[in-house]
Amino acid sequence: MRTYSVSLKQWVKILSLVSAKYNVFAPLLRQDFPDYELLSDDNVDLITFNKTKPTTPLKAFFFPIKENVVKEQKNKKRVIVGIPSCDLSALNLLDKIFLDEDFLDTYYKEKRDNTILIGSDCYEIDNNCHCTSYGVNPYPEKNCDISYSLIDHKITLQVHTKKGEKFLSEFSTELIEIDGIPIGIEEKRQKIIEELKLQNKELPDTEETRKMLLKEGSVIWKKYAKDCVSCGACAVICPSCHCFLLIDKANFEKVKNWDACQYPAFERVAGDEDPLEKIYNRLKNRYLCKFVHKPDMFGEIACTGCGRCIDACIGKINKNELIIEACK
Repeated sequence: MRTYSVSLKQWVKILSLVSAKYNVFAPLLRQDFPDYELLSDDNVDLITFNKTKPTTPLKAFFFPIKENVVKEQKNKKRVIVGIPSCDLSALNLLDKIFLDEDFLDTYYKEKRDNTILIGSDCYEIDNNCHCTSYGVNPYPEKNCDISYSLIDHKITLQVHTKKGEKFLSEFSTELIEIDGIPIGIEEKRQKIIEELKLQNKELPDTEETRKMLLKEGSVIWKKYAKDCVSCGACAVICPSCHCFLLIDKANFEKVKNWDACQYPAFERVAGDEDPLEKIYNRLKNRYLCKFVHKPDMFGEIACTGCGRCIDACIGKINKNELIIEACK
């Protein structure tokens, strides 16, 4: 893995040059919330570096909220900057599902092929971040082409793929190759890991959570489901949830639209039968999907500890509190 150093000023200049050829998305800070926006000369100075996760999960770039799947798409090449490790880890599952050779989603594949992914270390955490509890470190290790860390007004770039190396060589001749990651970055990484472990010291790991889910009855689900309003926010904001409806429209159009397991009638079938009619059953099913069904089917846990589901819940249901209580 090759490592480079460049000044922050030069890196911003590089991104400006890249935006002339690619659609470049980066996290910008608006009203204290970072989220991806299309870069332009007017907002390039608003990029946030090494902050906590953007509001929008990465999946939205490859698996849009709504997509017509019978129209030819012309996707301009793009670069997504500042992706947290929790979102990159979710690609383990999404790629296995949408890039399966027997059930290939060509729209998803085209978007993946036409995108440069640039990951980012997290130098701060939110109250609900818990990636390390599920084996994810707060810095990119996989599923990205390049990753970066900012320290002392210097950007350290790590190249993870040939695609990333080619991209950097195309836009910069001012990169200085260095030998490994600077000590200051390693120290910051370790500090964040310790903070996450301390913050989530009571949260069980994936195996203990799985055991709890397989034996837990209905009491805990009924208790927490009282506050669920079936809005589906937890599913749509999740970086690994991927359920969708395929809706027939006029003129033989078909639209792929996000669906959520918390919606009423999510599993309703012919004859009006619905095994998940009760809210508490839908809540339990969501957790089983994350920690039991997906690992059994794909070998991947469907939770990367981003905490967005807790942040977005209208009913203030705290996933971690539920699991901690159920495992006692």
